[in-house]
Amino acid sequence: MYSLTQSQSVTLRNFLGRTFSWMTAGLVMTAITAFFAASNEGLFTFVRSNYLMLVLLQLGVVFGLGFMINRISGATAGILFSGYAVLTGLTLSGIFFRYAGSDITAAFVTAAGMFGTMAVIGYTTKMDLSRFGTILFMGVIGLIIASIANIWIGGSALSMVISVIGVILFCALTAYDMQKLKEMALSGGEGITQTDMGEKLAVFGALTLYLDFINIFLFLLRLFGGGRSND
Repeated sequence: MYSLTQSQSVTLRNFLGRTFSWMTAGLVMTAITAFFAASNEGLFTFVRSNYLMLVLLQLGVVFGLGFMINRISGATAGILFSGYAVLTGLTLSGIFFRYAGSDITAAFVTAAGMFGTMAVIGYTTKMDLSRFGTILFMGVIGLIIASIANIWIGGSALSMVISVIGVILFCALTAYDMQKLKEMALSGGEGITQTDMGEKLAVFGALTLYLDFINIFLFLLRLFGGGRSND
């Protein structure tokens, strides 16, 4: 990697500031929505009855945002990201019934620590992490296939293995994505944060890191929960 000029440092700081502001806002919206849905019997019943529809809507929003990022405004990208965060909160509301509060708290704190550590590594490392992109992508595909297969197999040992691999994989993705965002900001040139494209890239970067964090949290929760629930 290379040393940054003062103007590059300012550009990078502003861009990542916007990115993490959006990510934090998304996590807050998700947490509030999940807690509210779990506390409201009528809303939680709606979520349970329409869970598949909500998941499909989630997928539609996240893929739509990815494919249309160059054709929509920064404001529209922000609205779509906010909508995705709310939908995620709805679909995650069931964790308050499946896991103890202490497990949720422990998983969140640990996820925050892991995510922060890997983000710093991705930002500061001199190693080019782009070479691992294909490997990480194939790892995610394999993880999805294994998770689907485990629905029918239902083995606790396999679930533990999948969760451990999931944590490792998304920690690696956090470092990879962080370095990619850093390079994206620098290639955009000075003043990128004052442009609509810069805002869209900040929102898309926030979505990427948000997904990394949520997955780390969920896989850790399965490990910490160990099958325990509040039922």
